[in-house]
Amino acid sequence: MTRYRIAGISFDHMHMGDLLRLVHDHPEAEIAGIFDPDPERMKGAVETFGIPQNRVFTDLATCMETARPDMVILCAATAEHGDYTERLAPYGCHVFVEKPFAASAAEARRMIAAMEGSGKLLAINWPLAWVESHVTAKGLIDAGTIGDLIEVHFYDGNRGPLYHLADKVEVTPEEVERGKADSWWYKKAAGGGSLLDYLGYGATLGTWYMNGEAPLEVTCVIDETPGIEVDQHSITVCRYQRGLSKMETRWGTFTDPWMIQPQPRCGFVFVGSDGTIASWDYADHVTVQTRDRPEPHEVAAEPLSEGRRNPIEYVLGCIARGEPVSGPLDPALCLTAQRIVDTAAQSAQEKRTLALLP
Repeated sequence: MTRYRIAGISFDHMHMGDLLRLVHDHPEAEIAGIFDPDPERMKGAVETFGIPQNRVFTDLATCMETARPDMVILCAATAEHGDYTERLAPYGCHVFVEKPFAASAAEARRMIAAMEGSGKLLAINWPLAWVESHVTAKGLIDAGTIGDLIEVHFYDGNRGPLYHLADKVEVTPEEVERGKADSWWYKKAAGGGSLLDYLGYGATLGTWYMNGEAPLEVTCVIDETPGIEVDQHSITVCRYQRGLSKMETRWGTFTDPWMIQPQPRCGFVFVGSDGTIASWDYADHVTVQTRDRPEPHEVAAEPLSEGRRNPIEYVLGCIARGEPVSGPLDPALCLTAQRIVDTAAQSAQEKRTLALLP
């Protein structure tokens, strides 16, 4: 029996198709409606999931009033997350935001404020939070396998945001080049660029791994490509009380990590007082060193437990139990990460080290 009506709001982000698939496959959820100002962008989802035309909308208010969703999935351009959340909150629905959190900490705080007192959840989804190797690494760190965590090293990205559609459908290089001029991903005002696309992953999961600790200072350098107004490569160094961590983002990896791991590999390396862990994106294991066993050895990635196998299953479970979301989906934790992202962006602009912005 259907318990949850879900609406998909905005198809700016290609992950909408992946998330609607999780709704479609959930035994207690249904796609109650989808909205985008451009009907062309919804055609793929309509065909894939058999969404009837009376559930397809090009006007947001009509969608919300007709679909009456329990939860919305928001996949708008990053710089529009605040405006959309403020428009959606009065409808009394839970709001599930596909990463990044926002284009700035100020915008993130607007989103939190819009949902405060509503009794509804605000959840920020980071797809890497559902990778078995990264969840296994968190369990090993929390168990003290490598002692006290000192450093988090993150390198991640892909060939570019226009190389794939929903379900990772491939796009030709020629189509990619033609699409750059009109794509929000390549517009600074819309929140484009590799830093906003991927640094949130490293900063959010890094803050999770560090149990919420924030850095003291941030230094960031970005590339400056003629004819491209956004960055395609960024390197951020965070100075924590415990030491230095590095987070690097890249559009232009040699291969996409979900198909073939490029070099450098995409994922995390953790350095502790008594060992290290390497956790690569989509791997079936992590590689561990400890003082008792210094030679690198593989530890199988644990399957995700029922109820936490994917973001839709998890958030709907939290709603059913009346519990807040936790870990990388928690807006409070994500706000700390957004402050790191903001500071990195300003550091790159000013070309100097900055104290973490408030």
